[in-house]
Parts: sequence; C-alpha cells; structure tokens
Amino acid sequence: MELRHLRYVVAVAEQRHFGRAARSLHISQPPLSQAVRQLEDELQVELFERTTRTVALTPAGEVFVADARRILAALDDTVERTRRIARGQVGVLRIALTGSATYGYLPRMAALVKARMPGVGLQLQTDRLTPQQVHDLDAGRIDVGVLRLPVRDDRLTTRLVAREPLVLALPSGHRLVDDPEVTVDALVEESFVVLAPSARSVVTDAVVRTCLDAGFYPTIEHEVTEMSTLLSLVAGGLGIALVPASTRASGLEGVTFADLPGTATVDLALAWRADQPNPLVEAFVQTLEEHDLLQAAPDRKDPR
Repeated sequence: MELRHLRYVVAVAEQRHFGRAARSLHISQPPLSQAVRQLEDELQVELFERTTRTVALTPAGEVFVADARRILAALDDTVERTRRIARGQVGVLRIALTGSATYGYLPRMAALVKARMPGVGLQLQTDRLTPQQVHDLDAGRIDVGVLRLPVRDDRLTTRLVAREPLVLALPSGHRLVDDPEVTVDALVEESFVVLAPSARSVVTDAVVRTCLDAGFYPTIEHEVTEMSTLLSLVAGGLGIALVPASTRASGLEGVTFADLPGTATVDLALAWRADQPNPLVEAFVQTLEEHDLLQAAPDRKDPR
C-alpha cells in the first residue's frame, strides 16, 4: 500500500465517480481504476459498490476513507511543520542575557518574538555574565547570547545592540541624590558595589577605568555575581554603583539613577555560533534587524 492509494480512494469517495476523480488527480482513469482494484485485492475487501452510473462506498470503505483522511491530514501537517522548522518559524530558542539586558532589552525582544514569531518559544537564562555565555555558546547549551563586548572567541559572530554609558546608581536617601551636577570625582570617598572582578565582568572593567580617569581607584565594598543582587545592595544602602544606562529600567524601589559626564561606555551585543547554522537563530536575527533592535554599524574591534 502506498500513500497515493490513500489519495486515490479519498478522491473517488469525494467525487463518487472514477472519471471525475481521475481529472481531479490529474491522471487518466484506467491507472486510477487499476490502483483502487489492486488496493482492494490487497485488503481483500471491496471499498466501493460500482454500477454503470454511480460509485458508492461500502461500510468497510466508509471506515477506510475516514482513516485515510486522518492519515493524509496528519502527513500534510507534518510536512508543513517540517518546512516551518526549516524556515525558523517553529521551535524553542535558548537565550542567555546579562543582568542589565534583562531590564532594558528583554521586554522589547520578547514582545517582538511573540508578535512576529508566534511559533517560537523562548527558554531564557538571565543575569549571565559574558564569560559564562561564551562558554555556553561554545558548548551548545544556548543558541544566542545577549552579552557585553569585547568577545574573544573566533567561533562567535556578534552584532551590536547598543552602546551605553555608565550611570550612577545611588541609595535613594544618599547625599548625592539631590546634586544636579554630580561628577565622577565626587565619588572618591564612596564605597562601591561591583560585579565580581574574578568573573571578568566587562562592566566592572569600565567602572574601574572611569574612576582611574578621574584620578582614583574605587573602594570596593561588595562584589556580587548578578546585577539584581548589586541593585538590591545599593537599595539597602550598602554602597553605590556605576551600571549600564539600560539598568534604569529595573524600577527597583530604593535606587535612584543619575547621569554622570565622562563615564566609560559598554557595548551590548548579540552573539551566536555562525559555524553551526540554525534556521531558528537566522530567523531571529533577521527579525531583530527588520525592527531595528540591532545596530547596522559594525562591531567595535577588540582593543587588544
């Protein structure tokens, strides 16, 4: 039995006539009649009652045609889903994001995927520092990283999302909250909360660089591994912090943000393994491009 036999029987059942069924299938009548007769011989069952004028289904034929329709519909659905997967329209996309990207970039990205890629589910890992993401991309544990440049891995392709200045995060009751012209050098006596330097945080490197440019090395009171924890310590009055501007979107009670002139900038980028083609990733990147969530300019080169 072949799939064409199922299609032949369904066509005859729908047309109630071998000639019309043959025309709907774009074949001649004799091969159609012969194929149906061969199928009946194989099943040892008559599917149709034939007269010179009409063709009607037998009770066995009614059951066979009903099941044949279900089989063909399931096959068509499988074919369509396979094609959609190949086009990157169906599947689960595994994405890791830095802590600040969770606040500023994730809501827009997630809304766009929901609207433009409804067959795609998101599996998210948040508050993941860049070195962790690079390792997970290399190991195939995630498909896309939203991380901080520079990335020193030739296997990864990156696209710039945003270039952000550092801004000042203060406990809401801090003395500098009401200073409209606060500068970096005013922070020389302050205690800082930073992302752990041992985790090779690009943001911490930028914080230290900003302070050194102002003539001092920051007094680091607390080191943490997640941006959410960093902001919570600031809210609790355990120190101040310099954080990417997108962190403003956190909306955490107890933290006040202020612009600072002359701070270093940090680059947020999308990263993926271009040497391992993935239609889902390709469709995702194209969707972000079409809706201006990726910068058109080339990435900044690794300064080393």
